Amino acid sequence: MCFTAAPAAASILVKEGSTGEAVRHVQELLIEQGFLEGEADGDCGPLTVAAIEKFQESRGLTVDGVCGDGTYYYLSGGKSYETAEEPAEQEEAVAASDDEAAIPSGRAMYVSASGYSAYDPGNSKHTASGTLVRKGVIAVDPNLIPLGTRVFIPGYGRAVAEDVGGAIKGHRIDVAFDSHEEALRFGRRDLEIIIIE
Repeated sequence: MCFTAAPAAASILVKEGSTGEAVRHVQELLIEQGFLEGEADGDCGPLTVAAIEKFQESRGLTVDGVCGDGTYYYLSGGKSYETAEEPAEQEEAVAASDDEAAIPSGRAMYVSASGYSAYDPGNSKHTASGTLVRKGVIAVDPNLIPLGTRVFIPGYGRAVAEDVGGAIKGHRIDVAFDSHEEALRFGRRDLEIIIIE
């Protein structure tokens, strides 16, 4: 599976005190869905935080008043946050992914994520669980995310924690891909994942 539009996706983090176009966009979505009244001013103050919390509560998400990638995915109806580059291509990629057809419920968790594959120098073709390294697998710190946990990663889809790594501690995960090139394109990014419950 090819993620040619992945570079157009960008992480989003809207929280109290944030300003700018991302805040304005989140406010517009909240207004459209009846969670916020008034105009989108690009300033994330107490009213915007309260609206994000109401939205999160309505969807069964962790209620923290922060709109990261996971909350945004629900708020936007299944789209990843995009930069101005090639938005139509990104929407097609999201729409075409079977893994993202149904938006799961669960709790949000912020992590630092890196792409990896069985073809990266020094990597094994097998996970710590004995399965093959492939798309749909993540490597985790089992003290934070137990092996076997199912997660949803906006812009990637559903995955299962089947692997561990020496450098993976705390809120850090590795996201598996089927090729070294896809892993490189994903790179490293901070994002919000959903722990499926």
